[in-house]
Amino acid sequence: MGGFVAFIVIIALLGFVAYHTIKVVRQSEVYIIERLGKFHKIADAGLTIIIPFIDKVRSVVSLKQQTMEIPPQSVITSDNVTITIDTVVFYKIIEPAKAVYEIQSLRKGIEYLAITTIRDIVGKMELDETFSSRDMINDRLRIILSEATDQWGCKVDRVEIKDITPPADIRDAMEKQMNAERNKRALILEAEGKRQSAITLAEGRKEAAILDAEAQREATIKKATGEADAIKQVAEAKAKEIQLVYDAIKDSNPDEKLVQLKSLEALQEVAKGDANKIFIPFEATSALSSIGALKDVVTDNVKKSAKSKHAKTSNVPDSTENTNTNNVSNNDVTNNQ
Repeated sequence: MGGFVAFIVIIALLGFVAYHTIKVVRQSEVYIIERLGKFHKIADAGLTIIIPFIDKVRSVVSLKQQTMEIPPQSVITSDNVTITIDTVVFYKIIEPAKAVYEIQSLRKGIEYLAITTIRDIVGKMELDETFSSRDMINDRLRIILSEATDQWGCKVDRVEIKDITPPADIRDAMEKQMNAERNKRALILEAEGKRQSAITLAEGRKEAAILDAEAQREATIKKATGEADAIKQVAEAKAKEIQLVYDAIKDSNPDEKLVQLKSLEALQEVAKGDANKIFIPFEATSALSSIGALKDVVTDNVKKSAKSKHAKTSNVPDSTENTNTNNVSNNDVTNNQ
């Protein structure tokens, strides 16, 4: 019976020693091992053997990305407006020993540092600027916190402002301002739309007028070109006709009388027109004078024949009649001349 109890005691002692000797470190964690109260080593993920009662696990440090919410802080801007800011800090421990031995509480240190930095940065800005400069505030916070926490073996990756809450009266005034700004933009957009529409319509009318004028110009040019071509073709046809007539007359060897006769025929056609004045060529006047002389000769012959018939009928010589007859003849000759 006593042997069995001793065996149980030995097993319990071995279990106790094994529990304090064999340590299993999980992934993304490290153990800070102290030996006799002094930093000894950093145990990485896996199986670690320590000496019971001599070595001690001081702290378990997580190497994962960690987040920390900063409590809402009241901050006074440069234009004396009190606002509330909520912030989130993303950090990661890169040197576990410093995170344990360089500062009493890493999370408290980051929190207090973030609060003072936010008040310093936002206190130099106006209210409107805080809303429009969130990215700038985030970058400045990250740079300042990263430099300050470097000695603690910590790296601040990001700092994000979750919310900026102004007082109720400021929110009401901002909402009214936003509504007025929206109405202003709506009116501006409406006026711009009307202006653009008017410009587009005017440009359309302008283009239509230009196209209409170009179409009329093209039509006028084509019409004039067609008329010119028609006149040219008519003139060429008349020229060919005149050339044919000229060649025919030239081939027939006309004499002067035929030319004068053709001139008279042409003059007759001209006289049928509506013109008030007729210009007669010089050759036509000579032909007309010949015709007039021929007419006078024929008239004299007719008169002489009538007188001879009358003398034979009366058979009475009369000196007075002969004298008159001679005078008449002389007058006729004079007229003929």
